[in-house]
Amino acid sequence: MDRKTLDRRVGRVLGAAKGAESILLANTGSEDPNFIYMTDLLGGLFEGSYLLITKSRVTLFTSPLEYEMAVGQLNGMIGVVNLDSKEKVGLLKKELRGKDIGFNGSFVPYNMYMRLRKGLGIHGLVDTSAAFEAARRVKDSLEISRIREANRITKRAIAEVQKGLKLGVTEREVAAEFDSLILKMGADGTSFSSIVSFGKNAALPHHAPDDTRLKYGDFVLMDVGVKCSNYCSDVTRTMIFGSDTGRIKDLEKKERIISIVKEAQRMAIASIKEGIRGDKPHLIAENHINTSDGGAYKGTFIHSLGHSIGIEVHDGSGRFLAPGSKLILKPGMVTSVEPGIYIPGFGGARFEDDIVVTKDGAEIL
Repeated sequence: MDRKTLDRRVGRVLGAAKGAESILLANTGSEDPNFIYMTDLLGGLFEGSYLLITKSRVTLFTSPLEYEMAVGQLNGMIGVVNLDSKEKVGLLKKELRGKDIGFNGSFVPYNMYMRLRKGLGIHGLVDTSAAFEAARRVKDSLEISRIREANRITKRAIAEVQKGLKLGVTEREVAAEFDSLILKMGADGTSFSSIVSFGKNAALPHHAPDDTRLKYGDFVLMDVGVKCSNYCSDVTRTMIFGSDTGRIKDLEKKERIISIVKEAQRMAIASIKEGIRGDKPHLIAENHINTSDGGAYKGTFIHSLGHSIGIEVHDGSGRFLAPGSKLILKPGMVTSVEPGIYIPGFGGARFEDDIVVTKDGAEIL
């Protein structure tokens, strides 16, 4: 991240943070995604670290464990203070005393909130989580390039895994193969626990891979993603296992389900453009599924069409393309598009791609 990008992010966040003079991000045992957004640090735990954001500067207060790592990565754009916990609290008090300070209310646990409130002399704590969500909703060119790379690796790995499928392999084994393969292809890791579903398990959108073995004619659904330089992908593909189509039970029905879902996704993506509401693409996909084949699959699309993607695989509130969404799509927004059909006891299909909204429509990443 360069200085111009950092200044733009600071301006976006503080501009949307009503009632806060500065913002203090506090990491617990986990890293606040907004901490990653503001620092772009690519390594380290930064447990118990604080990031102070003001109009004039951004300062990281961290322990000796990660001071050198932070200095090396931040290149002077963000100040780094190397202090033990007692000194850290004293300097933070000096910076914050008597001021109205923003914090991430969707991340900070209650006990840390009380420590901030009582221990640092802050006049008032203002929840600025909505300001960060608004700032992160539209991605800049650096973020889009990283999501694009994550998608490239994900799709390449899916194709490799599908090509090597063998009769009798388990869902767990296929998931493990994907998880290993992406590291060899340059990903930092998975963006969520990989979903692999065979046969009737494909009717369960969030099925956890188990010891189910692959049989001839099974649906094979893979819902997987990777992280590249802090940014996520989320891609789903469905296929029917087996080349001898004459031996596959209910082949015509299975192929029809896949065809309907693919067309629903195509129609939804074609509808996406600057200025439309987030519920429109969902309704287009849902209507196609509900009315296909005389309503044979009505009600089988049981989740929202898409969620925002970025530092988190479900970035922010996530309800981008969903029934009732009033969000107006803008260039730079990145979302999944993932219609599906799910028939309990039989199976199902889902196809998912990540797209970025452009002035002219939508680009598949």
